[in-house]
Amino acid sequence: MSTMDTLISHEASIRIWAFLSVFAILAAWEMVAPRRALLTSKARRWLANLGILIVNGALVRAIFPAAAVGIAMVADQRSIGLLHFLELPMPLKIILAIIALDLAIYLQHVMFHAVPLLWRLHRVHHADLDFDVTTGTRFHPIEILLSMVIKMAAIFLIGAPVLAVLIFEIVLNLTSMFNHSNIRIPKSADGLLRLFIVTPDMHRVHHSIEPAETNSNFGFNLPWWDRLFGTYRPEPAAGHELMTIGIEQFRTKEDQRLDRMLLMPFRDNANSYSINRRVAIR
Repeated sequence: MSTMDTLISHEASIRIWAFLSVFAILAAWEMVAPRRALLTSKARRWLANLGILIVNGALVRAIFPAAAVGIAMVADQRSIGLLHFLELPMPLKIILAIIALDLAIYLQHVMFHAVPLLWRLHRVHHADLDFDVTTGTRFHPIEILLSMVIKMAAIFLIGAPVLAVLIFEIVLNLTSMFNHSNIRIPKSADGLLRLFIVTPDMHRVHHSIEPAETNSNFGFNLPWWDRLFGTYRPEPAAGHELMTIGIEQFRTKEDQRLDRMLLMPFRDNANSYSINRRVAIR
C-alpha cells in the first residue's frame, strides 16, 4: 500500500486526532491567556456547540460516506476538472487546488450572508453570545450538508488532487478552531500572521453585532480574499474587549440550547445581512 493509500484509508482517524490535539491546545491557551472575558456559561455553551458538532459529523458520514476525499478520487479517476487539463507538476497542482478551494469557501460564506434563506441557516453560527474555540464547530446541520454539496461541486470543477483535498479538509477544520479561539496574540505577531492566515482578532470582527462588521472578514484560512474583494476590516469600532458578539436576535440563555439551535432557522424572520446592505456602525 502506498503512502497516499495509507493516508486516504486513515483519513477519518487523521482528522479526529488532528482535531482533538489542536482543540486541546487552543482550549488550554484560552484558559492561560484569554482575549476577552466570557459573558455566558462556558459549560452550557460547550455542551451545545460540541453537541451540534457530533450531530453534524454523524449526519455527514451517513449521507456522504465518501466525503470530499472520495469525491476527489472519483474526479481523479475520470479526469474531471480544470487541473486535469493543465500540464503542471503535482506539487503546484496541489497548491493551486488548495488556494482555489479556499476561494470557493470564501465565496460560499459571502453567499450565506447575502441570501436571506441561507442566512437563516448561517445565523446559528453567529448567534453564539461568546467567541471561543467551540464557536468554530457551531454550524447548523443543513448548512453543513449544503456546504458539502458546494465543496463537491468545487472539487469537480477544479479537478483538485486527492492529497490537496485531504490537506484542505484538515486545515479548514483546524483553522476554523484557531480563528474562532479566544486567545491573546501580541499585536505585532497578529499583524504579521494576518498577512498569511486569518487570525482570531481578524475573524472576531465578523462576529460583531454591528451589521457593517458582520459583513466583513469572511475568510477562514487565507486573508487575501477580503482585501481583494473589499470586505476587509482591521478592527471593530468598539475594540475587541468592548464589542458585542452575536446578532440582535436569539440572545437568551434558552436560545443557546442545542434543541433551540436546531430550530433556529425556522424561527423569527431572516433579517438579511446582505453584502450590499450598508449600515452605519452605531
